[in-house]
Amino acid sequence: MASAGQGELSSINSLFEDANISTHPIIRELEKAYRERIRSKYALAHNNGTSALMAAFWALDLKPGDQILVPTATFWASALPMMWHGLVPIFCESEDTELGLDLEDIRAKWNPNVKAIVIVPLWGIPGNYEAILNFAKEKRLLIIEDASHAHGAQFKNKPVGSFGDISVFSLQGDKLAPAGEGGMLLTNNLEYYNKAILFGDITRIVELDTPDSRFAATSFGVKTRIAPVSASIGLNSLKKLDERNAIRKSNMIRLSEALENYGFNCYTDTENWSRTYFEFVARPQLNNKNKLTATEWVKALLSEGCDVSEPRYPLLHEQPFFTEGAYKKVLRLDDSLCPEYNPGGFDKTRKVNGELIKFPCFTTTHTDLLDEYIDAIHKIGRSQDVIKTILENS
Repeated sequence: MASAGQGELSSINSLFEDANISTHPIIRELEKAYRERIRSKYALAHNNGTSALMAAFWALDLKPGDQILVPTATFWASALPMMWHGLVPIFCESEDTELGLDLEDIRAKWNPNVKAIVIVPLWGIPGNYEAILNFAKEKRLLIIEDASHAHGAQFKNKPVGSFGDISVFSLQGDKLAPAGEGGMLLTNNLEYYNKAILFGDITRIVELDTPDSRFAATSFGVKTRIAPVSASIGLNSLKKLDERNAIRKSNMIRLSEALENYGFNCYTDTENWSRTYFEFVARPQLNNKNKLTATEWVKALLSEGCDVSEPRYPLLHEQPFFTEGAYKKVLRLDDSLCPEYNPGGFDKTRKVNGELIKFPCFTTTHTDLLDEYIDAIHKIGRSQDVIKTILENS
């Protein structure tokens, strides 16, 4: 996250001067800014993206035992919140070209109990959106768009975050438009918006122009409202998003160009989409430009002092929460409705994940360190035969 500037500090100070640090109008200003940016009718701020996702799954009014397609290669919050509502995640493969959900696999896993699909533009890449959206339309699936990595990304000149029946952004501290902690739920459906209010924003239930306002004294037992301090930080971050994204993108394109000289797929923009750079991953492919595997590139880059690693999200279906059956305590369904989550499988996703290399994102106009990374890439790329021999004999 970029350091706080005078604008952020002045805005936060004004909250204390107004003596309202719980329900300050800054919250609604943040919501208005997101509505206008994403071109959405309704926006509801939350205390974090996970809460916003939990509200989203609840607002869809699905039944316990209904199933939702979701990638296994994603952050846990794309899947686990649904389980508190008795909804069952069906994990799916990711394809290798754009890292989106794999169409062949989601077709194979669809069944009449599948009622919705979670789209995740991982790392800021709106991968395979067209195929997924067409499939959802064909099967009449509700779409939850977890756009937590993709503030500012576009698909066919429309903002990512505008494609879900409900879409969610995380505003957590290392996101592209951080609020410290926060989340934003967006929808064009008034019923979904009202249900999200019922779920977690008790101060607004009384404002509902529906019979649901009768629940104002109790809500539904959950409180998800964002704090005004976070809303203030988030609003200032959003105002600076385009400028900050442009700097990141310029830097990461330079890094991509260096890597592409040696056969890397850097998931750069296509004619359909324009990505953002929440994180930067690249995949070396063995071809006439490249003789080194991902593991060999990592070893060589580390020896040059570069901070590189494997991507940080393990496959969800292999985590103990699922494989040891702990999820059943959350799901609270009859065993006949609980799938078995076994380790293994997902060969396509596993192969891609095993070949991705995570590089730092360079976020400022000071590019000395970026230049050093580019020099290291060229040094390794031009010495592949020697490096290959050394690594094979070590």
